Amino acid sequence: MKTAIINTPLGHTHIEGDVNGVSSIIVYDEELMLSDIIPEELEECATQLMEYFNDGRKSFAFKMNPKGTDFQKKVWNALLEIPYGKTTTYLGLSKLLGDVKAIRAVANANGKNPLWIVVPCHRVIGSDGSLTGYAGGLHRKKWLLEHESSVRQQSLF
Repeated sequence: MKTAIINTPLGHTHIEGDVNGVSSIIVYDEELMLSDIIPEELEECATQLMEYFNDGRKSFAFKMNPKGTDFQKKVWNALLEIPYGKTTTYLGLSKLLGDVKAIRAVANANGKNPLWIVVPCHRVIGSDGSLTGYAGGLHRKKWLLEHESSVRQQSLF
C-alpha cells in the first residue's frame, strides 16, 4: 500500500491505495508529516481533492477500491448518487436501496465509509434536518455542506 499526506482546509488528509485504486481517505485532527512526494498511484486523488477544495471540482473520477462488505459497498455506491450540493436522509437512502427497515444498517455502513469526502457520506442528514453522525466530526460535516452549498454567505462589510 502506498500512502500520502496532504494539507487540506479540513486538516491533514491521509490517502492510501495501490494500483487497484484508492482504498482510504481520512482527515486527522492532529498534524502529520506531509508527503514530499505523492506516489503515482495517489496523484490523481490528491489533485482532485485539492480541486474540490478550491471550488473547481464537483465529482471525482479516479480509481477507487474501498474495503468493505457487499452491503457496505452497495451503500457507498448509493452515496455516490447524491448530487453535489444536495442532501438526503438516512431514511431516504434506505428507501433508495429498497429496504426502509434497513435504516440502522444503512447508517452503520455510512459511518464505515473509508473514502471521506469523495464518497459523500457527509451529504446524509437526519430526517429532521440535523447534522447527525460523521466519522470526521460534525464540524467537518458542516464545513463540507457549507462548501457545497450554492448559497454563499457574503459579508456586508
